[in-house]
Amino acid sequence: MIKKLHFILSLFFVVTLVNAQKQLSPKAEISIITAGPGKVLYEGFGHTTIRVKDTDFDLAYNYGIFDFDAPNFYLNFTKGRLLYKLQSYPFHYFVRSYQKDKRWIKEQVLNLTLSEKQQIFDYLENNAKPENATYLYDPFFNNCATKPRDILESILKSQLVFNDSHLSEKKSFRQLMNTEISWNNWGSFGINLALGSKLDKIASAKEYMYLPDYVYDGFNNATINNKNLVKTDRYILKYDEIKVTSGIFNPLFLFSLVLIFGIYITYKNIKENSRSRWFDFLLFFVTGFIGVFIVFLWFFTNHSTTPVNFNFLWAFAPNLIVAFYLLSKSPKSWVKKYLGFITILLVLIPIIWLTSIQQLPTASIPLLILLLIRYVGLQKLLPSHK
Repeated sequence: MIKKLHFILSLFFVVTLVNAQKQLSPKAEISIITAGPGKVLYEGFGHTTIRVKDTDFDLAYNYGIFDFDAPNFYLNFTKGRLLYKLQSYPFHYFVRSYQKDKRWIKEQVLNLTLSEKQQIFDYLENNAKPENATYLYDPFFNNCATKPRDILESILKSQLVFNDSHLSEKKSFRQLMNTEISWNNWGSFGINLALGSKLDKIASAKEYMYLPDYVYDGFNNATINNKNLVKTDRYILKYDEIKVTSGIFNPLFLFSLVLIFGIYITYKNIKENSRSRWFDFLLFFVTGFIGVFIVFLWFFTNHSTTPVNFNFLWAFAPNLIVAFYLLSKSPKSWVKKYLGFITILLVLIPIIWLTSIQQLPTASIPLLILLLIRYVGLQKLLPSHK
């Protein structure tokens, strides 16, 4: 009985001690940490983390944790079901990893009362529990950068005001994304190809904050109870920003070579009244295959920004089937009518682009020109069926 009582008292002491450790002191600080971009695509937008520092601990609360080795990682990513999680760990580990990669880190210490700091800290501690830490990631609406904004809004409510006076022009989600990564590399081309017209919506001041750079700007221009939200703004690590270059084998260069080759083939075919069936097969098969992928992302995944993707106007899924008909010396009569239809689809693209309904990948322009030339050329080359 005495041993049991001793165990209960010891357990009570430990629980009390743990609870006591979770009470912030007046010296506690909560900061927004913004880190510069890295060399690989998923690091190209930078990173945002929350820091909580007190007299006896200094923690990073990082919402950007994911595991490449998790079961079905790439399949879940493709389907829009990628799980990220919050993890807290000593802040010096966070700094060390960025120091190793020579990526800058800025800190914004927030101008909060002790009660407000405590509420945010309690929220983070509860969210970091294993049963609460995982969340469904969305690169534009629910990521490491949007989390600090959403957490503070949920706790501080109307006391917190994000202003837009620092934004000189209104940009779409896509335009903002394309200012962060080079438009002429394969990663950027793939992203702009896969994502639909929802990304071309003009973003509000708060929606700019899906990117870490705009989290930094947004917090610097925010107020709480008519006071500046940011009390102190400083560098923790200062390096030149990493810029990823496109390289010589970039999309625009390679697609331009394909365009030149395609013009030559078409000119030669028309002059000789012949047809390079292997070229037509490859052209239609590749554009059709890409079209199937666009349809899959549009209708069969949970991605919020892949529906209504007007890249289907040139990457037209039925091309995948038509490619095999074009292997014949004399394709079916309907193939010529089909060519007329997909030519009309191509003509619609400049209207979609110029009216800002959707901006297609800039590097795709040589491909669009090639398709138009080849489609028109094929209508001359294919025999007329009576």
